[in-house]
Amino acid sequence: MKKLIFNADDFGLSYGVNFGIQESHLRGVQTSTTIMAGMPAFDHAVQLAKGMPTLGIGVHLTLTCGRPLLASHKTLTEADGNFHRLSFYKQEDTAPDPDEVFREWHAQIEKTITAGIQPTHLDSHHHMHIFKGLEPIFLQLAEEYHLPVRNSVQGRLTTRLGNAACPQALIDFVENSGVHFHTPLPEYAVGIDRCMRRLIPDALETLDTIEIMCHPAYLDTDVMLHSSFNLHRMCEVDLLTSPETQEFLHSLENASLANYSSLHKED
Repeated sequence: MKKLIFNADDFGLSYGVNFGIQESHLRGVQTSTTIMAGMPAFDHAVQLAKGMPTLGIGVHLTLTCGRPLLASHKTLTEADGNFHRLSFYKQEDTAPDPDEVFREWHAQIEKTITAGIQPTHLDSHHHMHIFKGLEPIFLQLAEEYHLPVRNSVQGRLTTRLGNAACPQALIDFVENSGVHFHTPLPEYAVGIDRCMRRLIPDALETLDTIEIMCHPAYLDTDVMLHSSFNLHRMCEVDLLTSPETQEFLHSLENASLANYSSLHKED
């Protein structure tokens, strides 16, 4: 049976994001999420997770949003102690200290485990695991914790890692649908629905495991302040919880909903 993993990024970013992910799982097709250990609503996400035992929860490793867990970094933060923004890493000749990245990401994984969540996989905010030579650090952590990882949009991470693997393809609503953050909401809703209905059947023709990356959320002050991608997240809650989406997915032959725990090899 082929596997479809609907993963919601940014669990813990804000209360609104957390409630959107909760709704998309309990009343919809969301099967997986990744938690941000350093964001303000992390503890709230951990509490909600206790009522969602069927939701797979990975770690959304972060370098470009909020503050680090460790205070000793010299290359990861601005003068105010916050992480550099994504634009910093897009400049030439800007590279973080690999040891600082390893220690910070390690701390984020450990905080998640200490909170009572056994991670199902690893991915990263803004796909930072494929930036500036950080991929080896990401893969080292995956091997240390025996965790599957998210593939990249470019399909670069296709090797098996330790006791687990990664999906063969990643479908990103924004990357693949032709819509963007400034698309009017009605057009965005139509665009991501068409993206899902077109790309999933095409991918299932040749691939066995596919992740669909999503960002469902309800809105609050934190998500409006911390994310340039905000209003459109509500459209994703609607898509993931709609009866039409569930009917479409149930109509697919030889495919079922899954989370990353299904990628772990049996001992």
